[in-house]
Amino acid sequence: MAFEDSIGPERILHVYDPLTKMQGVVVVDNTALGPGKGGIRMVPDITTEEVFGLARAMTWKNAFAGIPFGGAKSGIKAPGNAPNKPQLVRAFAEKIAPLVPQVYIPGPDMNMGENEMAIIANAIGTPKAATGKPASMGGLPHELGSTGFGVALATEVALEHRKIPISQATVAIEGFGNVGTFTAKFLSQKGAKIIAVSDSKGAAYLQSGLDYELLMQTKKEKGSVVAYPQATRLEASQLFSVKCDVLIPGARPNVIHSGNVESVKAKIVVEAANIPMSPEIEDALSSKGVLVIPDFVANAGGVISSYVEFIGGSEKEMFSLVREKILSNTRLVLEKAKGGKTREAALSIAKERVEEAMRKKAGK
Repeated sequence: MAFEDSIGPERILHVYDPLTKMQGVVVVDNTALGPGKGGIRMVPDITTEEVFGLARAMTWKNAFAGIPFGGAKSGIKAPGNAPNKPQLVRAFAEKIAPLVPQVYIPGPDMNMGENEMAIIANAIGTPKAATGKPASMGGLPHELGSTGFGVALATEVALEHRKIPISQATVAIEGFGNVGTFTAKFLSQKGAKIIAVSDSKGAAYLQSGLDYELLMQTKKEKGSVVAYPQATRLEASQLFSVKCDVLIPGARPNVIHSGNVESVKAKIVVEAANIPMSPEIEDALSSKGVLVIPDFVANAGGVISSYVEFIGGSEKEMFSLVREKILSNTRLVLEKAKGGKTREAALSIAKERVEEAMRKKAGK
C-alpha cells in the first residue's frame, strides 16, 4: 500500500531482533514543526498501515495543538501481556535508538505505560528518549489527568458557544478509565451535572446527578459504576441515547455509527476518545444541529503534557499550558467552522501550519 503524499511519511523503519524475535515498526510522518511525537502500542496484529494512520493523526494533532512536535507513531508486534515484555521493549528501544529523540520521541499507547517508558529511557540513555515516564524520572504521568482536564476545558468552551451555563449542563460520559474519570472530576468541579457514566460492565444513569467521589468509590469497591447507589443500570450502548446537553465518548473507536446516530439526543458531542465516529457520522450529527468537537482538538491535553515533560517543565506548568492551548484552540475552531464542520476547520488550520513550516524548512 502506498502512503506517500505532499505531507509524508518521511521515514518508515521496520526493526527485528533475532534474539527476542521482537518485530516493530516506526512511522515518522512529518517533522517540519519538530521531532515526530507519538506513542508506542504493543498489539499482536499491528500493521504498518495502522501505524501510518496514527502517525498522520499525530501530525495534525500536534500542529493544531500549537506545540513544536511533528507526527509519528510506532508499534511492537506482540500481545500486551507477553511474558517477555520488558525484553521486547528494550530490544525495540535499542533498534530505534538512532532516531531518538532527534527524529522520534516515543510515549505510552495501548499496553504501554510509564514502566515501559522507563525501560526505553534507560536503554537509550537519556530521559528525553520518552515521555510518560514515572514521576521519579522527571516524568509527568497520565495519572495526573492532563487529557481529561483538556476535554473538560473543550466542553466548557462548547457550552459557552451554545450559551448553556456549565452549572446547568447535563453530561453523559462513555468510559471510566483514565480519561473518563478525570473528565468527570474536572467537569463536576466546574458545576456540571454528570447524569450517566459507563464502563465495560454497563452504564449508571441518575437524572439528579452522580457524585464523582461516590462514583470512584463504587468503581473501586464494586468493580463497576453500575453498582452506584440509586442509579438505573443501563446497557453500555444505551448511554449514547441518553438525553443530555453533552455526550462524551471517551473509550472505544466507532461507538457512534449508522446504527445509533439517529438516537443521539445530546446537543454537543465532545470526542475524548480517538475516532469515536467516522467523519461521515460527524456530518450526520452536524446536520441535526449537534455541535461536534473533534478528537484531536478535545483530547490534545495528553500530548501538550508530553511536550512540557520533554522540556523539563513542572506539573503546574503543564496544567497551565493545557488550559491556554485547549481554550484558545477550541475557540479558534468554533470561530472558523462553517456550517458546523468543525473537523474540516481544524484540519485546515493544522495543514496550513504544517505546510508553512515545510516551506520555511525548505527555505521557500
